[in-house]
Amino acid sequence: MPGWKFLTNHALILCLVAQQPRITARDISAAVGITEKATRNIINDLEADGYITKKREGRRIKYRVDPDMPLRSETQQNKAIGDLLETLGWKRRRSQAKKEVAV
Repeated sequence: MPGWKFLTNHALILCLVAQQPRITARDISAAVGITEKATRNIINDLEADGYITKKREGRRIKYRVDPDMPLRSETQQNKAIGDLLETLGWKRRRSQAKKEVAV
């Protein structure tokens, strides 16, 4: 669907990585509709700012999202990225939910 979207490519990629931690950049780029190079640049942005970490597992990469990171919008910095991801259908792992209750 051409035109504007509610979510940026950064948000769409973050959502895909959260839901499928072993997804490839090629699969992400196909799902979002951007080039693989643009996808890799966005993944690098997200990693540089601490929203995701990457861990090599053999020839593949496993991503992990830090759900406690704040949204980047100046008006929404009091909200955690995990809250947005949950709204979009992401399920927190039990270990993450227990950490939040303990804090």
